[in-house]
Amino acid sequence: MEKRVAIIGAGLSGLLACKCAVSKGFKPIVFEAKDQVGGLWTQTIESTKLQIAKPYYQFSDFPWPDSVKDMFPHNSQLLEYIQSYAQHFHLLQYVKFNSEVVSIDYVGECEDEIQSYELWGGDGKAFGSKGKWNLKVHHTKEDSTKVYEAEFVILCIGRFSGLADIPEFPEGHGPEVFSGKVIHSMDYSAMDNASAANFIKGKNIVVIGSGKSAVDIAFECAQENGIGKPCTVIQRTIHWMLPDAEPWGVNFGYLFFNRFWELMVHKPGEGLFQNILAFLLTPMRWGLSKFVESYLRWKLPLKKYGMIPKCSFVDDISSCTIFFLPDKFFDEVEEGSIVLKKSNRFSFCKEGLLVDGEVDPLKADIVIFATGYRGDQKLKNIFASPNFANIIAGTPTSSVPLYSTSSSTLVNKEIYTGKASDYK
Repeated sequence: MEKRVAIIGAGLSGLLACKCAVSKGFKPIVFEAKDQVGGLWTQTIESTKLQIAKPYYQFSDFPWPDSVKDMFPHNSQLLEYIQSYAQHFHLLQYVKFNSEVVSIDYVGECEDEIQSYELWGGDGKAFGSKGKWNLKVHHTKEDSTKVYEAEFVILCIGRFSGLADIPEFPEGHGPEVFSGKVIHSMDYSAMDNASAANFIKGKNIVVIGSGKSAVDIAFECAQENGIGKPCTVIQRTIHWMLPDAEPWGVNFGYLFFNRFWELMVHKPGEGLFQNILAFLLTPMRWGLSKFVESYLRWKLPLKKYGMIPKCSFVDDISSCTIFFLPDKFFDEVEEGSIVLKKSNRFSFCKEGLLVDGEVDPLKADIVIFATGYRGDQKLKNIFASPNFANIIAGTPTSSVPLYSTSSSTLVNKEIYTGKASDYK
């Protein structure tokens, strides 16, 4: 019997999985909740550009077109490139658009079969030959729900979309007491450019977060409103920010995203030789880190605005928390269009936010949480069986986590829990 392959998501991974399945003789069905391919790149902030040089972010069998001259293309160019890839390899015929997978459920030969998956090490068959997956799919345009069957399911749902990581506050200290609007960066990026500009125009805006989305949104607010309505950015954990991609006339990726740099970093599961090598290269790693930190302190007014990170540059780059600033970002800060605040605690009040250490409330019309996504929970939610979700989603006892989390990721992840303003 021909095996049926179902792929959830038509982003980069989904398209690649589809192309691979077709090359192996399958006729996959790709479920995509949106009306176009591209995944995360279908809804981005206007000022966002690719953070990696385009030679390192391209399909091996489909290079960037000559018409794209910028080494770090704009998000619209990237989306067009991805869609061109799908068209070139005739992948769109396999995609069902406006089709949201509500849940997936495995139906095996026996009740104990699901437990056997936890023992699977990747070198054998996870299930018996008669098992299948039931995919419950909601077709949004027709407002109908249908169940599809498949022997093989490929999850390409991504971590950075779908389920926002929203802070939790004690009763009486959260958004419910605020007279303005509270949204997540996911909702802001889903707006078209005109709608987003109209949404922020003439408003007092506070952005919560210290990542790429936070600075991009703040920059757009500053350009729209200027010093008349400055945008305030509240950050707890400060990360190293890069003003440009070629700080010394050499592409940044050539210096720090190479195999030699990887040898200097300790990695989970490394062998004895790798451990010793990383230890011996510690002085060089420390020296390079301090060199870059000194350059950034000289290039950017970090000390003036209290934005010097506590962690080292090498820690940030190893945990993938560094990012490029929008062009002339600190010009907006110097002008007063962007106000940077560092605070460990805050809570809501009717007028806006009560920031730890400040007497007067920070007045706001809109508060935007750029606080990331709950990728692990998003993955769990798609499984109908809680037991299976716990096995797949990377619990401490799982041997096959799809999303593994390193200690550095846990340290840098911004999750707002507990007290109203204690976000960690």
